[in-house]
Amino acid sequence: MSTAGPVNGRVSNWFSEYPPLRPPLPGNRDADVCIVGAGYTGLWTAYYLKRADPSLRIVILEARFAGFGASGRNGGWLSGLVPGDRNRMAELYGRDRVLAWQRALNEAVDEVVDVAVAEGIDAGIVKGGTMQIARNPAQASRLAAEIDEELSWKVDGIAPLTKAQAAERIQFDGMVSAYHTPHCARIQPALLARGLAELVERLGVDVYENSPVTSIKSGRAVTSVGTVSAPIVLRATEGFTARMRGQRRRWLPMNSSMIATDPIPERVWASIGWEGRETVGDTAHGFFYAQRTVDDRIAIGGRSVPYRYASRTDVDGRVPEHTIKHLTSTLHSILPQVRDVPIAHGWCGVLAVPRDWEASIVLDKSTGLGWAGGYVGHGVAATNLAGRTLADMVLDQQSPLTELPWVGHRSRNWEPEPLRWIGVRGMYLAYKAADWHEARGTGTTSPIAVVADKIAGRPH
Repeated sequence: MSTAGPVNGRVSNWFSEYPPLRPPLPGNRDADVCIVGAGYTGLWTAYYLKRADPSLRIVILEARFAGFGASGRNGGWLSGLVPGDRNRMAELYGRDRVLAWQRALNEAVDEVVDVAVAEGIDAGIVKGGTMQIARNPAQASRLAAEIDEELSWKVDGIAPLTKAQAAERIQFDGMVSAYHTPHCARIQPALLARGLAELVERLGVDVYENSPVTSIKSGRAVTSVGTVSAPIVLRATEGFTARMRGQRRRWLPMNSSMIATDPIPERVWASIGWEGRETVGDTAHGFFYAQRTVDDRIAIGGRSVPYRYASRTDVDGRVPEHTIKHLTSTLHSILPQVRDVPIAHGWCGVLAVPRDWEASIVLDKSTGLGWAGGYVGHGVAATNLAGRTLADMVLDQQSPLTELPWVGHRSRNWEPEPLRWIGVRGMYLAYKAADWHEARGTGTTSPIAVVADKIAGRPH
């Protein structure tokens, strides 16, 4: 049991310790493909490229170590959630293409599971689906609308749950209604990231850690210790993109924070349930997301401090103490059974949010520069689909994946500071106020949240 209070930062609870670093780039190198970033996007891209053409010379450059960013800090939802607004993308690119995108994302869940099994990656995967819950009338109204929305996009397996049916799965306090979708698996995020890094190395990909890229130009990626020259250079830097020269306003690094409890005793689990290892979220504006971990903890996350001025990022996942207290309060409100279980760890990470909240995949053949990302927090399965898609594009292969609507999509830049900070902070203060309003019994979504959505250009 924890005795000295929660560990704060140290990347995340998914890492038991800082992993040993691979050697940095040893100097100038030539390659066929250079990938900047050893998170899920970069690693999946390298995997599918190498499987398709083992002769390719592929170099991955990573600023810290594989899985250091969102890939090693996320909530562990391997889910078919779309990284964008389906209705808006349908207006731009057609409904059929968005339906194909949704199917491909759902299929990506099983693709990751299948690759992990085939390649011997033990990432604690259990495909228990997701249970979305509502805890007041306004949330229940949104949850019912969410069910209708999922069905309209032909998502199969959606199962509305009564309060009693939901409680048979997990004994949450104050639950009003819920539904279950099968298109999600619980994972241990860092094990997947580190397993993928070891896998691509075995296939012959060179992974250099502690090698931060200072600039990306056509034909090369530059570090302080050498330059990798390659006709194709792919950026897979997600929430750290704003650190790249010329990219400060491209994607906004949105903070998400998490806590994990100590391992929970079996007698307490008996009062909770959660035997199916479903991932769980709610329909509050300041939502939470949670899982029962491989080692029988509860890991739960939310926003708290959503954005740091001038697109700054955290220091190795360190999170404000009040955020740990806020998430602890959220956990205790939904599962009072764990009030006596200490909190072991608190951490945070950044996810990339484009100005229109739409992820994209781009490869400019004239320059050889490409990227994938902007997953708005729904990237664990989407990165696999993006990696397969980028591989097809690099190999100049037309496929159903290269016809999906996020391919070639471009978002405008975010506003300069201080407008960026004022806007994001104002948006989340509004959502906090809306949740307070709805918790007092209003049966419909607070108008405060409706206005915040419109100002932010956020899907709702």
